[in-house]
Amino acid sequence: MKDAWSSDEVRKAEEPLIAAGVPLMARAAYALARTVLREVAARPAGNRTTRPAGRPAARPSGVRLRGSLGSDGLPGTARVRPARSAETRGDVRGARALLLVGPGNNGGDTLYAGAHLARRGMSVTAVLVSARAHEEGLAAFEAAGGHVQRLADVRVPTVVQWARASDVVLDGLVGVGARGALRPPAGGLVRALVEAREAAGRRWPYTVAVDIPSGIGVDDGVVPGPVLPADRTVTFGALKAGLLLPPAAQLAGTVELVDIGFPDVSVTDHWAGAAQRVTLGRHAMPGTDTGSGRVRRLEPADVAALWPAPTARDHKYTRGVVGVVAGTSTYPGAAVLATSGAVRAGAGMVRYLGPEDVGTRVLLARPEVVVAGGRVQAWVLGPGLPAFDPEEGPDDDGQARRVFGALAAVTGVLSEDVTGGRMPAVIDAGALTMLEHRLPAWAVLTPHAGELAELLQGLGHEADRAAVEARPLHWARTAHQATGATVLLKGAVTVVAGPGGAYAQADAPPWTATAGAGDVLAGILGTLLAGRSADVVADETLAARLAAAAVLVHGRAAARASAGGPVAALEIARAVPAVIAELLG
Repeated sequence: MKDAWSSDEVRKAEEPLIAAGVPLMARAAYALARTVLREVAARPAGNRTTRPAGRPAARPSGVRLRGSLGSDGLPGTARVRPARSAETRGDVRGARALLLVGPGNNGGDTLYAGAHLARRGMSVTAVLVSARAHEEGLAAFEAAGGHVQRLADVRVPTVVQWARASDVVLDGLVGVGARGALRPPAGGLVRALVEAREAAGRRWPYTVAVDIPSGIGVDDGVVPGPVLPADRTVTFGALKAGLLLPPAAQLAGTVELVDIGFPDVSVTDHWAGAAQRVTLGRHAMPGTDTGSGRVRRLEPADVAALWPAPTARDHKYTRGVVGVVAGTSTYPGAAVLATSGAVRAGAGMVRYLGPEDVGTRVLLARPEVVVAGGRVQAWVLGPGLPAFDPEEGPDDDGQARRVFGALAAVTGVLSEDVTGGRMPAVIDAGALTMLEHRLPAWAVLTPHAGELAELLQGLGHEADRAAVEARPLHWARTAHQATGATVLLKGAVTVVAGPGGAYAQADAPPWTATAGAGDVLAGILGTLLAGRSADVVADETLAARLAAAAVLVHGRAAARASAGGPVAALEIARAVPAVIAELLG
């Protein structure tokens, strides 16, 4: 599991290290320079096309750890060197780097890294956006032969030209202490660079963000002003929440976590090819609880530990029975997709409740589904159902009546369609418009941004779709606090908010944004909730973890089914067993 920390927690972790004389800046700068040297060496010499065709400029990605501290006190003794061919530069001498340098410690990290690059033979220019600069870093940079330009002395179009002519751009304008949009003159410079980058497309230089892309919300992932998208973000000591959260995560590129000596930060080292858990130091970082301020991202090992794999003693009822109320005569496909997601995720039994003609279609696709009421351990409610209009009453298919009955069971009130006590539920699509009472945390709402905006408006909040997309974590938490339910906000980066904190998962390719994909996700999550129904009701923090786990499985299934191209929702469901087998293997 990746933990992302708030800016306050990061500063608290730094304070005792700085007081003890730990060379945090030297370690950060060295690791940053090594990353830049690796990237520049691996790129074609004399060719400004820096991104391979088909590669997005910046997208959410995994987090890597630069190896542990070496005997010299500097990070990264264990490396994987990029394969070199006649087409790659190999030697970095003569390559050009442009540093965008702010007045704080991030600017110092950037200047010290620039000094390393200059000593390796690169032509390095630092543009200082403020009258102040980190004095020691600036002195080291100039002593190494770096070129210094102050933004006050040059025109912004000139800096843009320098950027276009560079092999790599380092964004070291602000660090984790910054709040809000970039202020002038940095904001104007970044806006001009963003416009030039959009015009240049793939022929823009490789861009590395120092610790964070300057201008993002470090703690909440908001993007209040211009931000230069990074191909790679090299972050120091601990992940920052804004690097995992949308919309900022989509501007961070590949996030590389560098160990600079923070205490007791568990991370995953992928450099040697296989995951290896490592623990640094003996003292825990502040805030190691799962409180509402933490943002986490599950990894495959976490999902394997959560998944209810059967044993020889299990039978279909102990493995979990999922009840599905989905689809109507007008939209029968949602029922097929939701039940397929549940079956393929390993439910012991799936029951479908709905119109007879829809049930017939479900049986044609999934003959193992039971089209009858009875024992249920978790519900999937709402895929393919229209919004409920209280003035018109229940629809002709009776699905609204069934949803209301199941919602009563979620809170412990029995209905005619179910026997048993309180049970978890996935509440999706049309069922989101049928909420009348406060819900327990084991009810998981699964809206997209538009549906969450409608739900929030019904609760008295002024939030449209654009507002939700601009501040997804804030609004997911607001909905959780208002309803009591766990909230899974679907998107390119899916955010889950519940009593145990927040999760941000970025496991699916962009092709997953297709009709019916959310219905499959609802079925997968329903199976997880049914398989651990008693645990979910007993532990109010578990539903959020299971929701994040379902998102990971769904995303990896979409990636497997897509193989880099378009994918249909039913193909995602078909890929689920192979993904689960891989995770559990």
